Amino acid sequence: MIGLIQRVAQARVEVGGQVVGRIGHGLLVLVCAEAGDVDAQADKLVAKLLKLRIFSDDAGKMNRSVQDVQGGLLIVSQFTLAADVSGGNRPSFTNAAPPDEGRRLYERVVALARRDHPEVATGEFGAEMQVHLVNDGPVTLPLRF
Repeated sequence: MIGLIQRVAQARVEVGGQVVGRIGHGLLVLVCAEAGDVDAQADKLVAKLLKLRIFSDDAGKMNRSVQDVQGGLLIVSQFTLAADVSGGNRPSFTNAAPPDEGRRLYERVVALARRDHPEVATGEFGAEMQVHLVNDGPVTLPLRF
């Protein structure tokens, strides 16, 4: 399972010109399930993103989590994170989980995040989305479980 975590000042996702998810400061989390991923990997991803200390403390050191700063989470599915471009110029997505399994694991990530964090917004699985963000820092971290 892949997560691309971006610390944001604000972010929103639109589908068909309508905002379907929005947060102020917090984390934009792009999530991709890969073929063979299991529930335990989704669980680890959520546990890590909630405790990841990438927000500044009073001394300016990255020492606070999204929970510490009461930030929001915007969780968006993005199967293209599984792209393989080693064989040419057109990406292959054979490493991505099949759509039904990808949806199930994405929904697990969202459910776990909502269980353990008060502010969780989402995109729409499988939809054409426009993601707008103000990357804070910028801070962008890849996670792979």
